[in-house]
Amino acid sequence: MSEPAPLPIAIEARAVSKSFGGVRALRDVSLVVRRGEIHALLGQNGAGKSTLVKILNGVHPAGTYSGALYLQGAQVLFDSPADARRKGAAYVPQEIEVLPQLSVAENIFAGQTSLGAGVLVDRTALRWNAAALLEEIGIAIDPEARLAHLTAAQRHLVMIARALSTRPSVLMLDEPTASLSSNEVDKLLELLTRIKGNGATILYISHRLAEVISICDKATILKDGTVACELTRHEFTEDVFIQRMSGQKARALYPHRLALPPRAPLLTVQGLSMPRRFGVNRSLSDVSFSVQSGEILGLAGLLGSGRSEILGALYGSIAHSGMVSIGGTSAHLHSPAAARALGIELLTEDRKHTGLLFNLSAGQNVTIGNLAAVTRGGVIDKAREASVALESMRTLNVKARSPSASVAHLSGGNQQKLLFARALLGKPRVLLLDEPTKGVDAATRQEIYRLLSALADAGVALIVASSELEEVFGIADRCLVVAGGRIVDSFLRGDGGEERVLRASVQAPD
Repeated sequence: MSEPAPLPIAIEARAVSKSFGGVRALRDVSLVVRRGEIHALLGQNGAGKSTLVKILNGVHPAGTYSGALYLQGAQVLFDSPADARRKGAAYVPQEIEVLPQLSVAENIFAGQTSLGAGVLVDRTALRWNAAALLEEIGIAIDPEARLAHLTAAQRHLVMIARALSTRPSVLMLDEPTASLSSNEVDKLLELLTRIKGNGATILYISHRLAEVISICDKATILKDGTVACELTRHEFTEDVFIQRMSGQKARALYPHRLALPPRAPLLTVQGLSMPRRFGVNRSLSDVSFSVQSGEILGLAGLLGSGRSEILGALYGSIAHSGMVSIGGTSAHLHSPAAARALGIELLTEDRKHTGLLFNLSAGQNVTIGNLAAVTRGGVIDKAREASVALESMRTLNVKARSPSASVAHLSGGNQQKLLFARALLGKPRVLLLDEPTKGVDAATRQEIYRLLSALADAGVALIVASSELEEVFGIADRCLVVAGGRIVDSFLRGDGGEERVLRASVQAPD
């Protein structure tokens, strides 16, 4: 019996090469994605995935690379993302790109609003269309809410809705689930499977290999800017993916940790509360817990549960009430500066907007949070700054040509390591981590998990909030379940799982 004819090609790259300042990001990369399939693009951080996708959607316009692109069989020369969208190629980037002072509806239809009489936008139609689209794709967000008042995860969902609003023939997603809870991930994967069934083509970048195995039909793996291999669905396993991406066999992802002996709490939180802000973000109500030195405490919960708000309050970036003490001494956390002075550091979930400073070099991004370490007589000692930054970057294995390297040209994993280096330069007693492995590959995840375990072994108290429940269970010594701004359950490592978290979350009172 003869095999069925292959599906027509939806989008194709032929012998594409791209360099940044003498650094070759892509070398003769060819990619074929056929209509009606979900095609994974995989590789370690720095392999060239995001660069290739940015070429495929016009972020890097024609003329800035060599090679050729084809869409629905015809050669195309995209001069911008808007040009690519008009021709049927939509893109959702890894980093959040929204207009924070506009509403959800305005962000979804930015650049494509229908005008009414004269130059007035028909805002009623705008809201109605946005509400209909959000309902269709299963996103529960008020279309009139301002983006400035939404969480990072909610903003990413709005970006996905924006891409789908154009009904693209090819949808490209770069780490679309990095900020989502397991429940929201399931909804998104169901949505992608549904639109694939309607004939859409999806190019899917994710470091979450279980998602790739779940929904993808084929995979192309990049390594060092070249195509390492192409795999079909029957070849998919996590071990195969990791070995083809890294050249090494998969190792245990989470380090082994022994049970902690009882110690006096290092950080104690009593009655932590905050009112509902802007009518959108969750409030906190009477949150109480403690963390001892050397303990990794996990915060698990669904999107909007209050995990990030707890960390923000403890870092002094969100106004709150309640009592917090460190080492038995009352702590007044009225600002991030006050928190850092007491030995509390935060790794933010949104490294682009609230973490990295793209107008500074890689080394300056490390030292900016602790200039006292590189200042003499009130003036920054440039040689000292470069030395301290280089030592920190080497300790965390940041892959950059020097501390003067541009942050924008580093991979997501190396950008995340810079934030870790900055936080650790302050020698924290308490380290708050919001989505610590967001958008990083399996190898970098292992490095981060080993780092967290080593910090705990050195006596640092860590609080890890993550939308990936498996991550919380794998790294934390103890887990708190957050729902509706409250602590609704807690358990030690090995005593709970995803079912327990979900049950506690859905049964929690509003």
